[in-house]
Amino acid sequence: MTPYFLPRLGAVALAALLAACAQSPTRRAPQLSIVGASASMVATPDAFLARCRADLAASRAAMARLKAASATGLPVLDAYDEARRLLRDADSRGGLAAELHPDKDIRSAGEACGREADTVGTEFSLDRGIYDALSRIDAKPLDAGTRHYLERTLRDFRLAGVDRDDATRARVKALNDELTALSQEFGKHIRESVLTVEATPAELEGLPADYIRAHPPRADGKIVLKTDSPDYGPVMSYSRSTALRERFYKAYGNRAYPQNLATLSKMLAKRQELARLLGYANWADYVMANKMIGDSRHAAEFIEKISKAAEPRAQRDYAEMLARKRKDDPAAADVKPWESGYLAERIRVEQFNVDSQEVRPYFQYDKVKKGVLETSSRLFGIRFERIADAKVWHPEVETYDVYDTGNRLLGRIYLDMFPRANKYKHFAHGTLLHGKDGVALPESVLMCNFRQPTATDPGLLEYGAVRTFFHEFGHLVHAIVSGQGRWAGTSGVATERDFVEAPSQMLEEWIRDPKVLQTFATHYQTGQPIPTALAQRLVKAGEINRGLGVRGQMWLAAMSLEYHRRDPDGLDTTAVMQELQRKYTPYEPVPGNHFQAAFGHLDGYSAVYYTYMWSLVIAKDMFSEFAAKGDIMDTGIASRYRKSVLEPGGSKPAADLVKDFLGRPYSFKAYEAWLNSEQ
Repeated sequence: MTPYFLPRLGAVALAALLAACAQSPTRRAPQLSIVGASASMVATPDAFLARCRADLAASRAAMARLKAASATGLPVLDAYDEARRLLRDADSRGGLAAELHPDKDIRSAGEACGREADTVGTEFSLDRGIYDALSRIDAKPLDAGTRHYLERTLRDFRLAGVDRDDATRARVKALNDELTALSQEFGKHIRESVLTVEATPAELEGLPADYIRAHPPRADGKIVLKTDSPDYGPVMSYSRSTALRERFYKAYGNRAYPQNLATLSKMLAKRQELARLLGYANWADYVMANKMIGDSRHAAEFIEKISKAAEPRAQRDYAEMLARKRKDDPAAADVKPWESGYLAERIRVEQFNVDSQEVRPYFQYDKVKKGVLETSSRLFGIRFERIADAKVWHPEVETYDVYDTGNRLLGRIYLDMFPRANKYKHFAHGTLLHGKDGVALPESVLMCNFRQPTATDPGLLEYGAVRTFFHEFGHLVHAIVSGQGRWAGTSGVATERDFVEAPSQMLEEWIRDPKVLQTFATHYQTGQPIPTALAQRLVKAGEINRGLGVRGQMWLAAMSLEYHRRDPDGLDTTAVMQELQRKYTPYEPVPGNHFQAAFGHLDGYSAVYYTYMWSLVIAKDMFSEFAAKGDIMDTGIASRYRKSVLEPGGSKPAADLVKDFLGRPYSFKAYEAWLNSEQ
């Protein structure tokens, strides 16, 4: 279908919205078609900013009318929600344009849009008139979802400092503006930092043939490798050259250095000042006040609990790697961090008879993509229709409309899956348009950096990359199916931040099932499905170094926590990183490494990187429902999971969503069993 474009709501439309809500709180507009929000990403820089500013102006005008209106109850919340939707959509477009657009001027326009949207958002969060209007709403007669939305909204206003004096609110606004600029600076330095490493053809021995073909030598015989994921990952797993892996590891650990050391220090200082201004001991306590975990003490306890549980297995993992290294070097006393990926690969081959290079031909990108789409379709009762003529910001971006059973249109997704200059460097999901029943359908984006198929390169993926694809797609499904509710503010991935990874981690489980793998893991040349025995060995081999992996995640979680609960005055972020690496991993820190400079989660997640493991505990518990059934493609359980956990979005506390699905509160047992199992 060809998308059409809806006009933005102006003053007259918003006034009509208020009047309609006052007459009938349950009246909803007819379901709309796709807006095609990606078209705004194709505009000129001036047009992009004009669209952004028009939305922000409409949002401001709606808030002004809200404060002046005599109406109370749902009309006020409806107007607030619509104003926030306009603001959030402008902010989302700005952020995605800055991260993804190939045109430098539009990236700059996206950054400007983001700054202006953050300024408006801060103004709203500190506006006592808006808060007072919402506070006057009687919550008692509201349905549970609306009541939760209202209570959460009022809480977040208080967290923002709306109830403080004028001088405090003014300083909060200034700090938020400064933090927005620092956040954009931090991300920009990472995007633009692509370092290179030179290698000889001999140093690429052990790497797949398609990788070597894709990296021909220059005239001087040297091969240039980039610190992007498609180059870095294979070298660290397959190159027989320890010297190359060491050089590459050290280069990778210095992306965005030295620029981001100063940016990070400024960011930590401003965050701490803001937290203390609002009555919190540190930023970690402040940012966790609206999370499931509650505060930094509980976060620290959780990190220690997970670390202790993983310690015995991590010790066995390390001993196994050292023993394998001593086969080649009997005098070896330790394992270096640039050796772990290579040694793990050797163990997979020798103990499990799983050679990743033998497996990769079964994971050709296009077939994996088809498998992700079809698995999600079967599980959740949705289908994806390719839209060939959608307006997108880069010709490689693919567009799909998402339909429910009964052919009901649910939203649109965009797949931006391959690396390019000045693009976001990792793997993530982003919202382009927030859904709201009768007003807008959700539109979401995957921004990834997978190996790209070309005429000479089939685009074969590692098993870990397949897992990443499923993980990120889990975010996307969550955003689309939860974007159908009454409130834009509960639409999409709008749960507590430390729960948002659970649905995406859940979807990873499906690649651990050989039967599911065989539905899409077919040899790119012969078309034969991956043999059952190989798939079973692959799943087992994929769990190598599970204990070390968990401890490594706890190192990063502790780093993000300690950066934000220690005094930032004079804080040496490199020394703290090294201190915690020694505590949680067996690897001695490498002098000159500044990994924190390109650790992008220090921006978006700040102190709450523990989220990934916290969510995994819950994901393992939720998956136990499928495991107990013995059929992970059971559509009855999947439908119940969709309705209980995914569709409600942020209309309930996350703990209640999980309880609705499991019939009990979540527990640690399933995670602990997984950690100690051999599967």
